[in-house]
Parts: sequence; structure tokens; C-alpha cells
Amino acid sequence: MVFKRLLGSLGVGGPTVDTVLHAGAARPGGALTGQVHLKGGDADFDIEHITLELVARVEAEHGEGESEGVVAFERFTVGGGFRLGAGQQHSVPFTVALPWETPITELHGQGLGIVLGVRTELAVAGARDKGDLDQLNIAPLPVQEAILEALGRLGFGFKSADLEYGRIGGTGQQLPFYQEIELTPAPQYAHQVNEIEVTFLADPGGIEVVLEADKRGGFFSGGHDALTRFTVGHHDSRDWNAEVDGWIRQLVEHRTSHGSHGAYGHGDPHAGHGHGGHHGHDGHHRSGPGMGTAVAAGAAGLAVGVVGGMVAAEVVDEVGDFFEGDEEDEG
Repeated sequence: MVFKRLLGSLGVGGPTVDTVLHAGAARPGGALTGQVHLKGGDADFDIEHITLELVARVEAEHGEGESEGVVAFERFTVGGGFRLGAGQQHSVPFTVALPWETPITELHGQGLGIVLGVRTELAVAGARDKGDLDQLNIAPLPVQEAILEALGRLGFGFKSADLEYGRIGGTGQQLPFYQEIELTPAPQYAHQVNEIEVTFLADPGGIEVVLEADKRGGFFSGGHDALTRFTVGHHDSRDWNAEVDGWIRQLVEHRTSHGSHGAYGHGDPHAGHGHGGHHGHDGHHRSGPGMGTAVAAGAAGLAVGVVGGMVAAEVVDEVGDFFEGDEEDEG
């Protein structure tokens, strides 16, 4: 999705900018490539710098509930220091490295409802204008995909995904927000938990997998949250069905009660949680469709087990509203 906009800070006759990302989804920690196309205006202009800014729609909790806002989480200067002649066309190719914690927006081409964008800032003659905004698609790393697929085969279903402003204590988290992928429980755990939340925190050495369960309360007790963490390497090869089932069992059997997520700035929502060890393999686990099918079903509003060939209309609408709203705000 590309928007060509006049450089508003210079008015009519200024240069235009059009950033085109190369086709296909990128991956966390991987390369983002494309080209910034410039077209000169009615006069010569000195292009001081061309900067790409990665932005995300993020939810934040506060005393009055939740709100959403746009958070910039990385910037790259990809060009500048040249004169753009009147009517001249000039292209600047770029290759930049995405942060390892860049959120996942899709699984097997199915959208998760996460909205990321690349915004292009052009500095000309002392004025700056964010003149172009493009949708950024991110596919999971192989280990992230393997873990999500194992959860799907174990019977967990995709519910939703969002980005939460705040930090998870005791981790190596770098970005000011983290991604939560919310799953409906597998039948064998439905009597114990309301939902499972998965967070991936990747770095060059591997991935921290943070699992949180919204546990059901008993007749004489209320429900509570339980959380545990596991670390895996980027090239680990395991029986992921058995491994992940062991993680879930350890999480569900966690006896310590923890408070729910607090507002950012009022205490760490995940502080104090220790590392979980690798649970032994349990040979008895359900085998069902992978998470790719569950995401397709959940996103498209279909019954689990039906492979959806489309992204949900509401997800598409959210993406469009985000970019259109941002374009209007910048105008």
C-alpha cells in the first residue's frame, strides 16, 4: 500500500517521495529492502537526508482503560546530501536490518491483525515532512513458526494478537512494547485456563518464549495469571509437539498466583517471574491442524479445521484505517 504525497512543508511545487518495499514478507532480524523514488518539483532542492522510520500501532493501559497510539521503534538514514533538480527523477535503493524483536504480522500469509508501517521522512532546505507510509509485513522466524504450528497441532486456536506498551521484567527486551499472541485453550486444558498468551523476544543468539495463562478459578477461589519462560536457539531441532506440550503442562501446573498486567509506569507487569526449564517430553498429546490453519480459521471467522484462503475483512479494514488516518494526520 503506497501513498504518493506532495511534500507538504514546501507547498505546491515541492518534490514528491514514493517508497516501494520489495515484494514479500520480511523476517525479524532480517533485511528490509526497497527503493525511495524522488521526483523533483518546480525548482532545485537540496535533499539533506532521507530517513525510514518503523512504526507500529500499540495498545497502552492507563488508569482509564486502554488506548491505542502509533509508536516509532527504529530509524534508518538511507540517503541524502545531494541536489534534486527541477523535474528530475532520482531513486535511492536501501537495505536495512530489522530489529530482532520486530513483531510478526502474518503466518503462512494469514494476517494476525498487527499493523506495522514504514514511514519515509524527507528533509529539504531545513524542513521535514513524513511524505510516504507503507505497510510492513513480517513473517515469523523458523523457530517461532515451529512453536506456533505445534500449538495448533496440540489443539490451541488463534484468538487475536496485539502489541502492548511496556516491558517484561527479567528479559532482554529491547523495544518499548511486546507482542502478545492470544490463543484459545486446547480441549484438554479448557477446564484449567481461559486463554494462553505467547510472546517471542528474539535476539541474535536465540528466542525467549514467554507463556502466560489466564487460569480459571475454582469454586472457592478466583482465577489468576501464571507465567513462565523458555529459551530456544534459532537452529534448534526438537520434537516441538512434545516440547511445547511440556511447556504448557508446566505453565498450567504453576501454583504461584500473579497479578494481571498493570499499567505501564506503575510497576512491571511481568516482573519477578523466573526462568522455566525444559520440560520432559510427554508422548501423549493431541495431534491436529497446525497454527497456520488455526490462524486462517480464527482470522476469517471460520470453524477450526477449515483452511481460510483470505485475511479477515476486519483485519484489512484496520490496516486501511491505520494508514489512511496517518496520512490525514500528516497532511
